[in-house]
Amino acid sequence: MTLPYVRGAPYRCHMTAPESSNKTSITVAAVQAAAPLFDRAAALDKAISLITRAHTELGAELIVLPEGFLGGYPKGLDFGITVGSRTPEGRDLFRRYADAALEVPGEEVTAIGDLTRELSCHAVVGAIERRHGTLYCVALHFGPQGYIGLHRKLMPTAGERYLWGQGDGSTMPVIDTGDVRFGAAICWENYMPLFRASMYAKDVDIWCAPTVDDREVWLSTMRHIALEGRCFVVSAAQFQTRANYPDDVIPVQGNSPETVLIDGGSVIVSPLGEVLAGPLRGAEGILSAELDLDDLTRARFDFDPVGHYARPDIFTLTTDETARLT
Repeated sequence: MTLPYVRGAPYRCHMTAPESSNKTSITVAAVQAAAPLFDRAAALDKAISLITRAHTELGAELIVLPEGFLGGYPKGLDFGITVGSRTPEGRDLFRRYADAALEVPGEEVTAIGDLTRELSCHAVVGAIERRHGTLYCVALHFGPQGYIGLHRKLMPTAGERYLWGQGDGSTMPVIDTGDVRFGAAICWENYMPLFRASMYAKDVDIWCAPTVDDREVWLSTMRHIALEGRCFVVSAAQFQTRANYPDDVIPVQGNSPETVLIDGGSVIVSPLGEVLAGPLRGAEGILSAELDLDDLTRARFDFDPVGHYARPDIFTLTTDETARLT
């Protein structure tokens, strides 16, 4: 698909446009947490508990969980990989990782869909999907109607490439709730300029960024995307310690239970790059903020990346949204 820098049609579940309630604000939450590695049942229970808490205690209507929350992000494990060889032990570790991944659709997806239907809220949940013999890092999208769809990470980073396959352009939705449009970019997809441009062209209002990037510089990336896209940004990062790993699985960072493997950094940012909540570090927690939706128009007054600042007479955006995966 070749488009000038104009607004694209937002993804709508069931091909019907939701009705607008003319809301002027929405409360969002970024959940900073991790689940026990290789324990799918425990991860699901914790996801349900955290989504429920964010909605009932904080009033969150859109809740974002980190990258790989369901299925796990195995930071510090090498799976027996060296260039040109794999070990039997590494293959068996991968088997355990694959066993903990989700099938979509599947019982875990159904359970979370039932929850968001009951709570009448939206959620973006980081997960590892098992499809045929390949694993994918995904962001699952849920709403008051249940499961909506997913986004598969387009480009795994570095060592992630021997664990996960690549997504395609068919799973890059921007969900229209009737009041706002939200979509997801997973971890270092946030550094892909043309991915960002494609999402901006779909008129994204709330940019969800599930991640495990705990570097200080991540905050500057989130603030830049908010300012560039003139959208709110909700970034949810894992807080993961060695205690969440099985006893026989030892990460390179060390074997002490309190060793921090992923140190969070979750944050919520306004369309003018102002930090509304966070960054949170050193602990699990839930950030929340009430977003003034009129701030979207205020921010786009002097800059619109796919409108009056786009120069479509010079630049063209091409996005292939063909499904490549069977």
